[in-house]
Amino acid sequence: MELNLQNKRAIVTGGSKGIGFATAMALSLEGAKVAIIARTAAELKEAAARIRESTGGEVLAVQGDVSDEASASTAVQSIAQAWNGGIDILINNAGTAAAAPFDKADAPAWKADLDLKLLGAVNMTQAALPYMKDSGGAVVNVTAIGGKTPPKASLPSSVTRAAGIALTKAMSRDLAEFGIRVNAVCIGLIRSAQIEAVWRRTSPELTWEQYARDSRHDIPLGRIGDTAEAANAIVFLASGAASYVTGTALNIDGGKSPVT
Repeated sequence: MELNLQNKRAIVTGGSKGIGFATAMALSLEGAKVAIIARTAAELKEAAARIRESTGGEVLAVQGDVSDEASASTAVQSIAQAWNGGIDILINNAGTAAAAPFDKADAPAWKADLDLKLLGAVNMTQAALPYMKDSGGAVVNVTAIGGKTPPKASLPSSVTRAAGIALTKAMSRDLAEFGIRVNAVCIGLIRSAQIEAVWRRTSPELTWEQYARDSRHDIPLGRIGDTAEAANAIVFLASGAASYVTGTALNIDGGKSPVT
């Protein structure tokens, strides 16, 4: 199967680590030009160097805060100028974990989560849209399975993720006339710094492999996923191989979520 990503121009927010980094690496391996955006300059520089060393591809490291409309716009403009005015793929991945019971989630927590995860995707897509209209392309919003089935004490994150899924569907309808596909991925338990911290705090007697396969996670496939597995699904949705797929929210959770 051909992904048709050679020389495509892709932006990945939150691209300096975790799923964002793995996605940027996978895109570069497929021949795409990649720009990664994050707030921390040192982490960006290191991540870009690692991708270049592994793939030999063109990688831009752009410092920016996607929750700030002006910062997002400036970042996108600088990337588009470097690529002669074109953008083909946007991966809205920036986000952090923010989970608490309803009575513990205060107004600043709600605002920060909505600004980063929801408005960050809005800011980036609005900024990239003028550069994507001529070439079509794809937007992938990275959300979480909690947006479909919110667990206890998951606020404000699960609500923000649900809004991201609704945003994806609405955008897919509105941007179809420009040939732009918009999809979401709903992430379940995927290895990350946060998951590793939980492992070390709660089960220090277990190796990672033992913890990843612990039955307490209740994952039908029997293990926690890897960032590369999430990245592969994201890259597929961004690629020409998914040319007739839009408006969907794909679970990447090993079958854990009770809904599709």
